[in-house]
Amino acid sequence: MKLPWKDSRFGLIAAAGEDRRFRLFLLVIATIGTVAFSFVAPQIGRHTIDSVIGTAPLNAPDFVYRLVDALGGLELLKRHIWICGLLVVATALCSELCNLVRNYTGFEIGETVAWRLWNTLYSHIQKLPWNWHVSCQTGDIIQRCTTDVDNIRGFIQNHLSELLRTFCVFVIAVTMMFLMDVFMSIVALALIPVIVIFSVFYFRHVSVNFAKADAAEGVMQAAAQENYTGVRVVRAFGREAYEMEKFADKTLIHANIWIDIGKMLGLFWGAGDLLSGLQLAVVVAAGVWRSVNGDLSPGTFLAFYAYCNMMIWPVRQLGRILSELSKTMVAANRVREILAAEPEIEPPDALYPEIKGEVCFDKVNFSYGESEPILRNISFTLKPGQTLAILGATGSGKSSLVHLLSRLYDLKDGDGLITIDGIDIRRIARGHLRRSIGLCLQEPFLFSKTIKDNISTVKPGMELVELQAAAAVAMVHETIEGFADGYNTIIGERGVTLSGGQKQRVSIARMLAGNAPVMIFDDSLSAVDTETDARIRAALRKRVSDAAVIIISHRISSLMQADQILVLKDGTVEELGSHRELLERGGTYRRIFDMQAAGCIDNDSTEENNG
Repeated sequence: MKLPWKDSRFGLIAAAGEDRRFRLFLLVIATIGTVAFSFVAPQIGRHTIDSVIGTAPLNAPDFVYRLVDALGGLELLKRHIWICGLLVVATALCSELCNLVRNYTGFEIGETVAWRLWNTLYSHIQKLPWNWHVSCQTGDIIQRCTTDVDNIRGFIQNHLSELLRTFCVFVIAVTMMFLMDVFMSIVALALIPVIVIFSVFYFRHVSVNFAKADAAEGVMQAAAQENYTGVRVVRAFGREAYEMEKFADKTLIHANIWIDIGKMLGLFWGAGDLLSGLQLAVVVAAGVWRSVNGDLSPGTFLAFYAYCNMMIWPVRQLGRILSELSKTMVAANRVREILAAEPEIEPPDALYPEIKGEVCFDKVNFSYGESEPILRNISFTLKPGQTLAILGATGSGKSSLVHLLSRLYDLKDGDGLITIDGIDIRRIARGHLRRSIGLCLQEPFLFSKTIKDNISTVKPGMELVELQAAAAVAMVHETIEGFADGYNTIIGERGVTLSGGQKQRVSIARMLAGNAPVMIFDDSLSAVDTETDARIRAALRKRVSDAAVIIISHRISSLMQADQILVLKDGTVEELGSHRELLERGGTYRRIFDMQAAGCIDNDSTEENNG
């Protein structure tokens, strides 16, 4: 669904409920009906007291005369006064029936808007570029997609019709009161402007605090999410007390903001009670005085009191409704900020070629934003069936190079060219390109599903024999078979129930299951021992003999059999050649090789024990 997030916050909500216009119409009609029928009962009571029980002549619109005549006239009503009571009950039932329709339609519209916003947000976030995700906190995104959408839903369900009802009550009450008695109407409305001005003043100030509270909640959720995700690291380093103190600081900020909001709410409701009580007291005093003097009939006085009492609560509710409206507008704006982020859009002329895997970097330069260049003048060619190994210190640009190839970041004009099979990758549809590039990271992400589901993510519905073959190449098949439920074993969140080496090997099996023509191993064997590393690489050479393979590692033994080895230093190509050629040159590669061969750098890692 395309939402007009650029137009306004109201436009966003209106578009989300676009196909519920008839329900909105019913909501408006039902709200007007609720108010109208509730205002009829005091009029029935007024004329019953003055003209049926009393002796005053009936002074009412023509349709009332016709209704009285249809019921048998005043004399009949005097003998059967229960008819007037029955009319009051009938109007109350009609009012409640309209109220039922009002509540149901409001609930249905609210749920529909929330459902559409949830789906639209989720779909939109899936299409946003990688640099947007890097710049945002996960907890804040979740808070916007849950709490903020709930605020919008709650306003539509509970307060939208109340806002309309407040307006209808005020307009109808004022009209009917002025038709009955001008002086009493002025008395009854004397304090209304004060209440309205106070409500607007409150609305303007509480909106700022609601925005702060929303932002503070996002920070708090981000901190909690980060801590829950990294619970093993926190426990390993005994940082529980520090993390609790850090989280307590964030919750204290959030709590203090809500305490300030609570003070404002207390002030508003306290002052509202005072003003409302004064208003009723003034109406009662004026009504009694005028009734004693014979200027106001008892029935009219009671009707005035009823209307004034009915009007007080909606008018007082105005402040609460406005505060909820401010929360909703803040929430809508935060949702709109996500939808305002530009997604990755495929141009209409995007290509979907059959990719074979010839990768070429031609004088590639890259930097993040306005920072110093991460990559400078990178050039190499990798043909299908060949393996390129990349060696470099932390921060030398190895992962950035991989991100560029997968188009997680795009090259700017003039910063060189990256091609696959001679085609500029910027002309290839992103989804098609990424499906053709298998990527296995040093810190793999596994879903909280079965091992079978995780491996088959890249190819849903794959046969078990294919899945087992991929796992065998990754040297994890026997490990999986050793679990009680085998491939149906459910792993914990982010694969927490597996060791680091097991997670890496399951991730490798997942990538191999996709049979991509280009495969990238970004230090993805760092958590396995040297022997297992060698066995996996030997199996890989047989499995992916036709694929273009890129291996990033700090372990020379993982790189030495590659067709080409690229040594990066400070984002530039320091050396490029085969293992033998680089050893003969005696440069950085030879120095690292000698250090690792002599055991000066312990680059081997043993696989972690599960748990």
